[in-house]
Amino acid sequence: MVIYSHSRLNTFEQCPLKFKYKYIDKISEDKRNIESYLGNAVHCTLEWLYVLVKGKKIPSLDEIITYYAAKWEQDFSPDIKIIKKEFTLTDYFNKGVEFLINYYTKHKPFDDNTLEVEKRILIELDESGEHKIQGFIDRLVYNPETGSYEVHDYKTANNLPSKEQIDNDRQLALYSIAIKELFGHEKEVILVWHYLAHNKKIISKRTNEQLQDLKKETLELIKQIEATKKFPHYISKLCDWCGYRSICSAWDGKFPAKQTKLKDFQVNGKEEDELEVL
Repeated sequence: MVIYSHSRLNTFEQCPLKFKYKYIDKISEDKRNIESYLGNAVHCTLEWLYVLVKGKKIPSLDEIITYYAAKWEQDFSPDIKIIKKEFTLTDYFNKGVEFLINYYTKHKPFDDNTLEVEKRILIELDESGEHKIQGFIDRLVYNPETGSYEVHDYKTANNLPSKEQIDNDRQLALYSIAIKELFGHEKEVILVWHYLAHNKKIISKRTNEQLQDLKKETLELIKQIEATKKFPHYISKLCDWCGYRSICSAWDGKFPAKQTKLKDFQVNGKEEDELEVL
C-alpha cells in the first residue's frame, strides 16, 4: 500500500523526472528556496495564533510578529536560495510581516469557531483500501449558524488564480471529501483560500457528484503514475526553484530544453514488485 498526497501527485504532473528523483530514487533536494521558507514561517505563526485562540487567548499583534521573527531566525540557514535577485532576504522577511499584520487586522478577534489546526486527514480512494490520500488541513472551522464546515488554506505566493482554477483545485476538494466522511455527506463544506499577498479570501465548494468524480480521477492518475516506466523532464519556469536542477538531464547539455506534456508520457503495465519503490 502506498499513501499518496496532493503534493506527490502535483509533482508528477509538473515534472515526472522530479517525481522520480524525489519519490523513487529518494534523492534529497539541493537547497531550500526563500519562497518556501517564507511560507513555512507564516504558516507556523498562524498555526500558533489559532492554537492560542482555541485556548481562549488572543495574542497581541506585537506577540505575533515577535513569534514570526523568532521562527524565521530559528530555522534560517545560509544555503536558502533566493531566485529573484531584485529582492533581498530582508524584503522577504518584511513580506511575511505585512502578510501577518493584514491578516491579524482583518480577522481579529478570530471568533469563527476554529475546531482544529493542521488536521491530518486520510481518504481511501478504492474499496480495497490499497490507495489512500493523506493531507493536512491548515485550519478547520465549524459554522453553527449554517451547520457547514470550512476548510481554510493559507497561500503566500504572489500569483492569484482565476475562478476556473479555484473551482478545479484538487487539494482542498480532496480535503472536503475527508470532512464529509467524518461528519456526514449531507454536510456542506466550504473551501476557503487566504491569498495573503493580496489580503484576499477566495471561496469555492463542490457537490457530492463532483467529489465522487474527483476520487475516480485521482485514482486514475495514481494508477497512471504506478504504470509509468519512463520519467521525462518538463521544462517550465518552476525549474528555477527546483532542488534537482543540478542533476537534471534537462540542464546538463545532453538534451535540448524542450517541453514534454503529460499526454506524451510513456505508460505501460508494471509488475507488482516495481510498485514497492514508490
